Amino acid sequence: MQAEEHADPPPFDASGLAAVISSSPAGVAVFDTELRYVYVNPALERLNGVPAAAHLGKSVSEVLPDMDVRTDVMRQVLADGRPREITVAGRTWVDSLIERRYWRVGLHRMEENGRIRGLVGIAQEVTATENEREELRRAKSYLSLLDKAAARIGTTLDAHSTCQQLAEFVVPVMADAAVVEMIPQENGHSRREPPAGMIRLQRCGAAAIPALYDAIESFGGPGADIDYQEDAAVPRCLADDEPVLVNLTGDDQLARAAPGAERAAAYRAVGLHSAVVVPLTARGRPMGALSLLRAGDSPPFTEGLDVVVARTLAGRAAVDVDHAHRYTHEHGVARELQRSLLSEPRVPNAGIEIASLYLPAGEGALVGGDWFDAIPLKGGRHLKVMGDVMGHGVEAAVAMSNYRSMLRIMADDEQPPHRILERLDRAVEQSGLDRAATCLVAVVDRRKGVCEVASAGHPPPAFIDPGAPAARVARMPVGPPLGTGFGGYVTTVLPCAPGTVLFMYTDGLVERRGEDIDVSIHRLAGLTLPASGRLEDLLEEVVDRFADTAEDDIAVLVSRSRGC
Repeated sequence: MQAEEHADPPPFDASGLAAVISSSPAGVAVFDTELRYVYVNPALERLNGVPAAAHLGKSVSEVLPDMDVRTDVMRQVLADGRPREITVAGRTWVDSLIERRYWRVGLHRMEENGRIRGLVGIAQEVTATENEREELRRAKSYLSLLDKAAARIGTTLDAHSTCQQLAEFVVPVMADAAVVEMIPQENGHSRREPPAGMIRLQRCGAAAIPALYDAIESFGGPGADIDYQEDAAVPRCLADDEPVLVNLTGDDQLARAAPGAERAAAYRAVGLHSAVVVPLTARGRPMGALSLLRAGDSPPFTEGLDVVVARTLAGRAAVDVDHAHRYTHEHGVARELQRSLLSEPRVPNAGIEIASLYLPAGEGALVGGDWFDAIPLKGGRHLKVMGDVMGHGVEAAVAMSNYRSMLRIMADDEQPPHRILERLDRAVEQSGLDRAATCLVAVVDRRKGVCEVASAGHPPPAFIDPGAPAARVARMPVGPPLGTGFGGYVTTVLPCAPGTVLFMYTDGLVERRGEDIDVSIHRLAGLTLPASGRLEDLLEEVVDRFADTAEDDIAVLVSRSRGC
């Protein structure tokens, strides 16, 4: 009797259970205490694509090697008897277009006469639900990406910087690697022609995850010319102005998507398997393309969300690149115009020394309307002018040219500075010139040792006397800017003996945000003549003291007479 009590329990008989669950639409499996199949119902046969008999006596991993199984949780249920639910994922032997499927499995311990006999697992496929959740997660991630795009892309007026920002922005959230390639711009420089039957683009941005960084660099970094066969993915995208999605599952797809045969082999070597190419288009004109690449275990790109977000980002970047190209063109025209107008002013006569300085606020700033001039008058006198047209760009430079030309015509030998400004103000109002300007006119009579000055909204000049411990900042009335038609200018006569430096400037030299302009101007009192006495060395001192903190263009004109 004792021997019978200690004998191994008979094998679990699943026939009774089968009568209950054989018709269940859910997949049901019964496992012994070693987690080997002892029964599967017909629904699970269909889910797994394996006959019931082929399951028996085997573990899940033996029957379904591509299935992620939580055997640790199954053993916990055996140990404590507490039911649990798990999600398993992978592939069964059923043919499916879905790469990875999901099942929700309930696990329950089976007992018989106080003995633990095994587990029952009830599986329900939830692939659609899991895919919807993943799509929702990706959608939230992409929405966050789009929100950040405005602050991270197009922060400069440099086209290449914008392209690099775009490439870096989409890696790794959307792609394992990204490149931005642009149709070369006509810039007056000759470029070598691509080989026959090829289309040449310039790579302007590239980024990759660390594992692919070296490979992407070997394909050509920013600045490299990339030659594409005409039917490659990028040229097709540009020709149709439409996204091109390619899954590089075979040699034919690789060969067609890559620039050439050698590049196709390189793509294969690093495991690139999916790409989406979207155009960069602005004002109806294709400018280039953004290519997103995935490799290794990353999922392939799909129509829908991936393409929509990539195209949206590319469209935003294209506007920024177009602005940068237009700015570069306008900036170049304005700079050349201003350079021609700000050539070293002519010396009015042999007894006068003149030096000048022009510093733009920075490479990212538009050209301003600063100008200066020196005009000889009768009787050993000469007129100097410093002006600043409001605004920036080509229009400001053109207006500056008009102001300069009109003032030269009106620099009458017998007219004091305030009369010159009054005539110029009326002429500007009548001409229809729609840009106001500040202007400082100074007439120096070196024989009398005086300087007559009048200001139309312009900062006052400073005078640096030989050997003086500080400069004299002129105290004088300031009238309204030119172009307002109000007039009301006043001439002030100030001492300016031979050897005294007349220091004229635009407000960019002294004006600082959050500081009273009078405080800013007073800093000029600290200027003194350098030990060398050279005007050029004085300008170098000005650059050292004021240029680093300047927020606007700086123009300076310094001059002095050497007596009669």
